[in-house]
Amino acid sequence: MDNSTLARPAVPTGAGPAPTPPGPTAEMAAWLSAFRPADLTPAARAWARACLLDWSAVTVAGSAEPLSALLRDELAPEPASRSSGARIVASGGRRAGLADAALINGAMSHALDFDDVHRRMHGHPTVAIAPAVLALAEDLGASGDQLIAAFVAGLEVAGALGAMMDDAHYEHGFHATATVGTVAAAAGCAQLMGLDPERAAWALSLAGTQAAGLKANFGTMAKPLHAGRAASNGLLSARLAARGFTARPDGLECEQGFGPTLSTAFAPAPFRPDPAAPFEVEEVLFKYHAACYLTHSAIESLKTLRAESGIGAEDLERLVLHVPVTHTRVCDIREPRSGLDVKFSIRSLAGLTLMGADTAALDLYTDATARDPKVAELRGRVEVDPRPVGTSPRHGAAITLTTKDGRTFRAEANVGVPATDLAAQQGRLETKARAIAPPVIGEARAEAMIAAAAGLDGAPDLSALLDAIR
Repeated sequence: MDNSTLARPAVPTGAGPAPTPPGPTAEMAAWLSAFRPADLTPAARAWARACLLDWSAVTVAGSAEPLSALLRDELAPEPASRSSGARIVASGGRRAGLADAALINGAMSHALDFDDVHRRMHGHPTVAIAPAVLALAEDLGASGDQLIAAFVAGLEVAGALGAMMDDAHYEHGFHATATVGTVAAAAGCAQLMGLDPERAAWALSLAGTQAAGLKANFGTMAKPLHAGRAASNGLLSARLAARGFTARPDGLECEQGFGPTLSTAFAPAPFRPDPAAPFEVEEVLFKYHAACYLTHSAIESLKTLRAESGIGAEDLERLVLHVPVTHTRVCDIREPRSGLDVKFSIRSLAGLTLMGADTAALDLYTDATARDPKVAELRGRVEVDPRPVGTSPRHGAAITLTTKDGRTFRAEANVGVPATDLAAQQGRLETKARAIAPPVIGEARAEAMIAAAAGLDGAPDLSALLDAIR
């Protein structure tokens, strides 16, 4: 007999346990399946355009880094097809399969560590999400509005899931860009593909089971690889789920799932409980120094002090950096040996700032800077005092500087606050783009890139942006 025809016994009213409410995986999947470009607010659109402009600029600039050439040669060697797959940024039209293109572009965009960050995610959102949704959008012939919606959707998951993982995930040694970023990339791709809730949940769970990345590799080429792998695995997860490749419907929160396994403080929470709340994309923080974001408040404090008092490196007797304790495990490389190390050496960066160095200049971060005896001498005068600063336990910093003639100066800054003047922010991002993109693609294409990112709303396709950064 076909058991499906058997009648189920009635359950008396009020009897038995209440139905289990859907967990984060199911809630995210349902939201992704229903979310459309029409649901975007003007503010979310503006923030997304800013993110995609900044990502384009740092990816173009990062394409000139040695790790980028290694990845291109391994995953898209010439002669390669120029008529199929997704485009690799700043490669003269070279293409690769979608997942490989997402990997290459993702790693290139994080090569300089000059890309945006997100407080609740505990990592770098755009370098994980944008390469995945852009490769997929190119393949699908998506519009600018569809790209923006997919990107915003991925970032919504990044912020919410990162908050559920708590600080414990990052502090234990996991790089959230690699872990949470993989799930976020899958979310953006699932939204773009229009997956139903069941398949969207599979995509999130498939991404969660592939997520990895360790902070021990900060300061090496492995760190940018985290971003590339996140984009690639997230894209693959969504495409496999679309084909019917199964995974648990609750893979983010179930026992031995993503959250409970990777964080001792994982706390499932309702996903986007207030539909009218601002989107997570509106919390993105952009970089204006080409180094680890945790160094930026200290740099800003010193820049302000130097500008207001005229104090320079020649005056320094002793400098104390009062920073959150997490800095000592992320950006306090005592003896940097390479340009990449310098990006994670807060003491070196403090000395360079006092010397008047341009910490936004890409050519500052070289092996020669790491070996510079003047930088080393100043670094030896810098102490790190690990403690929370003000009301910002993660991003704030304060400094106490003592001069050789006995004067003491203090300053404080907090770069962990999102911008409120979006026009001014856009201006700073365009200035940044004009500084770092032209050496690779020329001034004309850099201007075309800026215009294309600004014109994504309503664009019927992505050809203007893709042609500018090809």
